[in-house]
Amino acid sequence: MTAPIRENLSGIDLRAEIERLRKERNAVILAHYYQKPEIQDLADFVGDSLELSRKAADTDADVIAFCGVKFMAETAKILSPEKTVILPDMDAGCSLEDSCPPEQFKRFRESHPDHIALTYINCSAAVKALSDIIVTSSSAETIISQIPESQPIIFGPDRHLGGYLNRKFGREMLLWPGVCIVHEAFSETELLKLKAQHPDAPVAAHPECPPHIVDHADYVGSTSGILQFAKSFPGDTLIVATEPHIIHQMELALPEKTFIGAPGADGNCNCNICPYMALNTMEKLYLALRDLKPQIEMEEDLRLAARKSLDRMLEMASGTVGKGDLGRA
Repeated sequence: MTAPIRENLSGIDLRAEIERLRKERNAVILAHYYQKPEIQDLADFVGDSLELSRKAADTDADVIAFCGVKFMAETAKILSPEKTVILPDMDAGCSLEDSCPPEQFKRFRESHPDHIALTYINCSAAVKALSDIIVTSSSAETIISQIPESQPIIFGPDRHLGGYLNRKFGREMLLWPGVCIVHEAFSETELLKLKAQHPDAPVAAHPECPPHIVDHADYVGSTSGILQFAKSFPGDTLIVATEPHIIHQMELALPEKTFIGAPGADGNCNCNICPYMALNTMEKLYLALRDLKPQIEMEEDLRLAARKSLDRMLEMASGTVGKGDLGRA
């Protein structure tokens, strides 16, 4: 197989060209907190995945350039079908999405017909379409608290987030066995060493972390929740147990504080940097805006089915769904 020809972009002012194309295409650029700082700095919005898709839907942009991973760009397309949605690198996937193939999830659901599917947003559009309610790490607790304890639940694809919710709410949800390779990489031994070096520093952890990390956390929450905790805790040093590129936003907002990324197995590895998020680069963003590809394409029937589970999440998160309305979609 012949290797693809790579363009020589060395003489191009990428920042200036991206700005030009943003205006020319009437595009909005979204960057997840786990993107490289240079991409965060030029984005119109920086945030968590669903938050970004909802903000983009409220704009009059014709093009959404989503610097994140594929399931995030799919969510933007689900909410904004009339807009062109581009992803700088279509190989920017997610270990949680990969762990939950739609055909396997469908068979799993069919083998547990009395269960409803409460599914983490880190999944494909096809799995969203097979689900009853989507949750985010920030809405999961609000939503699960509204589901009667007598209702059996399948929770996927993140077994660590599902396990955290089981422990917190005394539930026995049936967990799909997926994990996030980034949050799985943190070392308890190295974290304890770091805590010993900074005894007054609290630990903020994402609930995608395994229990041996979450159990040492002073705060557990979504990426945006961790950012808010960083702004409100009274000390001057915080240990952060999630993908370390969120620290860029913390340092911009709070230059007087110190933020330390939780370590991986050897105490000094890059294993806690998301390799999928890292696939997006300034060069690829420029080419995506220039060529309007790669694009997210989606059949309308699939989009509408996935939208139904997302809408149910938004309704429950706002408290507009009664417990009698929580049957299977």
